[in-house]
Amino acid sequence: MTSPNRSNSDLLAEVTATPGGERVGTCYQCGTCSGSCPTATAMDYTPRALLHMIRLGMGERVLHSRAIWLCTTCYSCTTRCPREIGITETMVGLRSLAIARGVPVPENLVRLRDTVSTNYNISGDDNATRLIWSQNLDEEALVFQQKREAPVLFFVGCVAAFYPMVYGIPQALAQVMLAADVDFATLGGEEWCCGYPLFSAGMEEQVVPLMKHNIEQVKAMGAKTVVTTCPSCYHTWEHIYPRLASSPLGFEVLHASQFLAQLMQGGKLKLKGVEDTATYHDPCDLGRKSGVYDAPRQVIEGIPGLEFIEFESNREHALCCGGGGDVQIVDESVTAAVAARRVQQARKTGARILLSACQQCKRTLMTAARKEKVRVRVMDIAELVWRAVEG
Repeated sequence: MTSPNRSNSDLLAEVTATPGGERVGTCYQCGTCSGSCPTATAMDYTPRALLHMIRLGMGERVLHSRAIWLCTTCYSCTTRCPREIGITETMVGLRSLAIARGVPVPENLVRLRDTVSTNYNISGDDNATRLIWSQNLDEEALVFQQKREAPVLFFVGCVAAFYPMVYGIPQALAQVMLAADVDFATLGGEEWCCGYPLFSAGMEEQVVPLMKHNIEQVKAMGAKTVVTTCPSCYHTWEHIYPRLASSPLGFEVLHASQFLAQLMQGGKLKLKGVEDTATYHDPCDLGRKSGVYDAPRQVIEGIPGLEFIEFESNREHALCCGGGGDVQIVDESVTAAVAARRVQQARKTGARILLSACQQCKRTLMTAARKEKVRVRVMDIAELVWRAVEG
């Protein structure tokens, strides 16, 4: 742990040693990062200013800055930086350094850490109730609850498991998999938070025990494929776990959009027409962070009768929904402002359905659509596919 009495000038060396921070010293202050940042207007210092301050040895100001806690970790700045600086990773690294130096952390993040450590989920609910979302399914559909071995594991994620606004997402995917005769199971109460909210908060060490437990549970079930509707869970399983574990996981990890695309391409689903218009919002953790752009579009374009209209800013240029990086629990008004801008962009497409492939995106965008009075139906891709299957 870093001593709180370290010189401010030491911060540059420490940041340079963090993942993604190796090139901080090459920043030539073009401002692309600040112009790309969805929350820059709410920060006390823009990303460009922070990088400049780090190089000037202004460590105390940087680590006490509100800015490091308002980064949604959307990866826009990192994707567009002409110097290829890992700015997003640097912001997470600054959070970690602030914690190590004893700098006060937003109270809600401390509460989040304690909640996950105690309850193994972000909501604080009894973790044994992780399958509460499935209560509305038909009895014959609940057979997956009883399975202790299956080739496919549905990793539900905290948001889908505990937030009623998005229960429809796991319900839809479960029913689609049943319709496609997929032999799958869940971990039920043995599923623990993937740890990504703690990782984003700069608390990487807290992720390790969660990772070990989840990997052990998947291997005990004998699963060959892990499927999740949550892009944060997907990114964690696919990219963070192998690094923290220092070894391959030994099984395949797929986002639900990839899995659905495979089912559709394999002729496993009988789809009926959906006569409507839809646009698609690329989740940051799925798109810019994980490079998954084509699978969701293959699913959308494979639904008969559906007219697909792209956002003006899409794929790597998509605007963040505001729901990432733990910003919502630090300052909900910042998340709301970002989501409102994205919903207004959706209005301009003229589409009747606003699709995403992320339960957190659905929460933020649905809330914004109601507040902004934008007449658009916010849905997840899994819900749309189930609608096409059900007719």
